[in-house]
Amino acid sequence: MPGAPELPELDAWIGEAIVVDLSSPYVCLGTLVGIDEHFLRLADADLHDFRDSPATRETYVYDSARLGIRRNRAMVLVRRTEVVALSRLADISET
Repeated sequence: MPGAPELPELDAWIGEAIVVDLSSPYVCLGTLVGIDEHFLRLADADLHDFRDSPATRETYVYDSARLGIRRNRAMVLVRRTEVVALSRLADISET
């Protein structure tokens, strides 16, 4: 990936459900299916806008880990420059 930091850890996450915390009031959850210099590609994704929701980010992600991803997009591209944090959905703490 020219111009982008190499993240070999992400290659191992291809095919896994992930949580993408964004710098905006959005979070994106879905199955990571691709990575390039500019975008993360997620399938069966939930792009959630917290301006339209009473839930906090932590509560929403925790509920998604317990109950499943609320799919509202078949495919979404997330600009890598907007990403604050990435985690596997399976790593969300239940305590």
